[in-house]
Amino acid sequence: MVTELVLSAMALIGIALVVPLFMLATTVFGPRASGKIKNQPYESGVKRMIGLAEQKFSVKFYLLAILFLLFDIEAVFMYPWAVSVRELGWFGFAEMVVFMVLLVTGLIYILRKGVLNWR
Repeated sequence: MVTELVLSAMALIGIALVVPLFMLATTVFGPRASGKIKNQPYESGVKRMIGLAEQKFSVKFYLLAILFLLFDIEAVFMYPWAVSVRELGWFGFAEMVVFMVLLVTGLIYILRKGVLNWR
C-alpha cells in the first residue's frame, strides 16, 4: 500500500515537472515565423471578418445552445439506465418513465412558448 502511494506520488511529481519542461522546450526550440500574413487574424477560413468584434448576437443562439445541452445531457442519464435496466427492475423502469415524462413536459412547454420559432 505504501509503495503504491510512493509510486503514484512520484508519478504525479514527475508529470508536474515534465509537462512544463516540455512546454518551455517547445517555446524555446520551436520554429518561429512572423510576417504580414502570419500576423493577420484567421477565423475558420474567413480571410477578412465583416463587422465589429463587439457585434451583438441574438439571444436565440444562446438559448438554442442551452436547450441543446439540456436535452443532450438526458442521453448521459439514459445510457447507464439502458445498460442496467434488467438489474433495476420495475422500480428503475418507473423512475425512467418519470424522467422521460418530465423531459417531454419541458419540451412541450418550450414548443408552446415558441422558443424554437425563429421568425
